[in-house]
Amino acid sequence: MRILWMAFLVCCVMHGQAQNTPEQFEPGIISTGGEFGLTISPDSRIALWVYSGGGRDTLQIMQSEKFRGKWTKPVVASFSTRNADWKDIDPMFSVDGKTVLFQSNRPVAGKPERKGFDIWAVKRNGNGWTEPYHLGNTINTDSSESFASMAGNGNIYFMKSNEDGVGSSDIYVSAWKDVEYQVPQNLGVPINTRGRESNPYISPEEDYLIYFSTDSSGYGEIDLYISFRKDGNWGKPINLGMPINSAVAEFCPFVHQKEKKLYFSRQTRNGKRFTEQLISVDFDVEKYRK
Repeated sequence: MRILWMAFLVCCVMHGQAQNTPEQFEPGIISTGGEFGLTISPDSRIALWVYSGGGRDTLQIMQSEKFRGKWTKPVVASFSTRNADWKDIDPMFSVDGKTVLFQSNRPVAGKPERKGFDIWAVKRNGNGWTEPYHLGNTINTDSSESFASMAGNGNIYFMKSNEDGVGSSDIYVSAWKDVEYQVPQNLGVPINTRGRESNPYISPEEDYLIYFSTDSSGYGEIDLYISFRKDGNWGKPINLGMPINSAVAEFCPFVHQKEKKLYFSRQTRNGKRFTEQLISVDFDVEKYRK
């Protein structure tokens, strides 16, 4: 009996350690080496992500659903491009799971000259999706906007090219007020630097932000950082550390609140191509809060 009990304890310890180690998400089924930008519905039943094939010439949003505990074979999401007529990226579920934000360079009504990415949205409609809709030309501009995430109050955080030229890209927020999105505001320091900041995941209560930065103090080319908001101000960013960050690039963070997991993407460059994997790890945000 004692031997069995000791074996049980060893298994528990090993299981706990495995959960604290970043692991490829559904290898061979969803993560096959050419995917990034995973988001999962609050009820853990729908997964959406970007299929890149290791390049940027074709970008489609893929979908899988969990059935009897297993993820189904991926298909192109009904609201994404079928024939690569345009590119769709960075899906992100809203807090209630009823809306998905994503970015696309598909044509925008009245803006034939616009070629970059704009923020779009689609709503869940029974077992399917509504027609995607553009979020307007206040939050969207002729600069390229990408990786948008929504707080519980509707405020949207996203990346766009920095218009003042201080950094190559910065993180902005557009407040949801009077039933419309307001002029985006640059978050400023200490979030944005002279480098590149992007891929902001905002918490439901808007009390913390996880994003990537090319800050030279990191472990690799691109690392994930967290900043906490207190009294309306963002605190000094904290590197999420190893083993989440590594010598290669980590990007596209997403925290599943119910699962208490951090999902992100890891990228290795192979010449002009990439190997991109979807990664998951147990995540306790309080570990970083000071």
